[in-house]
Amino acid sequence: MNGYFEYRFDPARLNTPCYLVDAGLLRRNLAVLAEVKARTGCKILLALKCFSMFRVFPLIAETLDGVCASSPHEARLGHEEFGREVHTFGAAYSESDMTELCRTSDHILFNSMSQLERFRPGVEAHVARTGKTIEFGIRINPEHSEGAVEMYDPCAPGSRLGIRRSELRLELLDGVTGLHWHNLCEQDADCLERTVAAVEAKFTDVIPAMNYVNFGGGHHITRPGYDLERLIRVVNDFKQKWGVQVYLEPGEAVALNCGYLVTTVLDLAQADMELAIVDSSVPAHMPDVLEMPYRPHIIGSGKEGEKPHNYRIGGLSCLAGDVAGVYSFDRHLAVGDRLVFSDMAIYTMVKNNTFNGVNLPSIYLYEPEEDRYECVRSFGYEDFKNRLS
Repeated sequence: MNGYFEYRFDPARLNTPCYLVDAGLLRRNLAVLAEVKARTGCKILLALKCFSMFRVFPLIAETLDGVCASSPHEARLGHEEFGREVHTFGAAYSESDMTELCRTSDHILFNSMSQLERFRPGVEAHVARTGKTIEFGIRINPEHSEGAVEMYDPCAPGSRLGIRRSELRLELLDGVTGLHWHNLCEQDADCLERTVAAVEAKFTDVIPAMNYVNFGGGHHITRPGYDLERLIRVVNDFKQKWGVQVYLEPGEAVALNCGYLVTTVLDLAQADMELAIVDSSVPAHMPDVLEMPYRPHIIGSGKEGEKPHNYRIGGLSCLAGDVAGVYSFDRHLAVGDRLVFSDMAIYTMVKNNTFNGVNLPSIYLYEPEEDRYECVRSFGYEDFKNRLS
């Protein structure tokens, strides 16, 4: 079973709308990541920007080495709930950010030489005062693009992310122990291999001075068909050549195909075509569908015209574009039917919102071996109200 076109739980036993994370599928992904670690000696971090369901952090922490955070709140979450290394990178920091990050982060990475120069004295003073170990790192821009969509390409022209070689000030690197880049998005190891070559060509004199190099995220390691052997070879070759620790920080690969959004059909109508309205909302509960954009998969459905009965699936909100897409089914839909959207743990849960006052989906954890459902969290009016004033 690949976890994408099937599920093992009973949707009728859930209150909808809800996200459900299958712990068995999560363990399957972690086993793949554990193999990569065992065969390379690399360290792997969970990218919290993609998946932050801290109920399963104890499970993930059995395999992964820590988290990478993009804000003081994520760093605090990782520090308090994950209990291992916390690496923090931000496009820019404020004084208050840095005060908080000194309490929660083990590694602080800077996006510019000016930010490194500005904040290093304060961090060093905190270390001297408290005895806490904090390592400095910098994010570089390899100026090598592999992404097809500019919005998701940190190396696109004009990108604000990462220090280009021309802006690197070698005199400020004393005490900097980590080098980081990120330029992939849902990609395979061939893209990483080309990126590593670009980094080696531009930063030959910098890499040997580092304790570790972080290859960033975007590695679709747990996707069926991913070239695992190439990844392992690239990591091992780099470690042998440069004598540094290698980190990977995937987000999607950790929880890929492990989560679902379960919805209920509330109404059926006829317009230019058959319509089905569900108790969810695309902009509120799966905003990447509109942002990327993409068409989410409903398990058991087909593309338009593939199966006998076609429906345009829409949500609750007043937005005209609150539509997941057109799907076909083997039979007519009925009010009360459960529709299960796949691969909804990654990015979806961290990006959801209460647009139109639509209630947030509950969060369930499913243990397949025990056929056990745990409602981790449910939401209501106070969650909506307290965000606004």
